[in-house]
Amino acid sequence: MNVLGVDACGKQGWVGIRLTDGAYAGSVVDLRLDRLIERVADADAIGVDMPLALVERGWRAADLGARALLGVRRSSVFLVAPRAAWLEEEYGAAADRCQELTGNRLSHQAWALRPKLLEARECWLADERIHEVHPELSFRTLAGGEPLPYAKKTWRGQNLRRALLAEAGGLVLPDELGEADRVPVDDVLDAAVAAWSAHRIARGTAGRVPEEPERDAEGRRVEIRH
Repeated sequence: MNVLGVDACGKQGWVGIRLTDGAYAGSVVDLRLDRLIERVADADAIGVDMPLALVERGWRAADLGARALLGVRRSSVFLVAPRAAWLEEEYGAAADRCQELTGNRLSHQAWALRPKLLEARECWLADERIHEVHPELSFRTLAGGEPLPYAKKTWRGQNLRRALLAEAGGLVLPDELGEADRVPVDDVLDAAVAAWSAHRIARGTAGRVPEEPERDAEGRRVEIRH
C-alpha cells in the first residue's frame, strides 16, 4: 500500500513524504502540488494539510471541532472562511464578505493561505484520493488523544513528534531525506504525519472531525481526517 502526505512549505512549494505499507519510502518537493502528486502516481490515498471543502455560510464545523480537541494547540487551526470570501481578489473585500457570512472578519493569517488553498482545492476537486488532514490532530491521535505540550517549532516539540512517529506510528524518518533535506523540519514532520493519516485512510481506520460531517454545496463532506 502506497500513500502520500503533503504539507505546504513556503517558497519551496510543497513537500511530500511517501510511505509503503506504513514505512518511509522517500520524499518529494515541488513548486506545484499537481506536479508533485503526478510524481507519486501509485498513491492509494493522499493526505494534504490544507483546507479543502468550503461551506457557503458560517464557520466550518470541522475547524471548530478541531479547535475544541486541540486545547493548547488550538491556535494551529485557522477558521476557514466561506467559499465566497476566497473568490475575492483583495483582502479587504474578502474580509468584508467573511464578516457578512460569519459575523467576523477573515484574519490576515488565514488570507495568506489563499494561493495554496485554491491550488490544493483544485487538485482535490479532480482527485478523489485527496483528503484534508491537520497535523496537530494526527499527532494528538498518535499521542493517545492528548494534545502535544510543546509547539512544533521548538526543540522539544520536534523531537517529541519524530519520536511519536517512530514509536507509536512505526514511521522512522532517516537522517537523510533526499529532496526534503532543505525543507524546514516542522514542514517535514507535518508531511510525515499527514502520510501516517493517509495510511489510516487507505486502511479504513482513520478518524474524522466532526464525526458526522456537514456537506458543501455539492454534497461533499467537509471534514478533517486523522
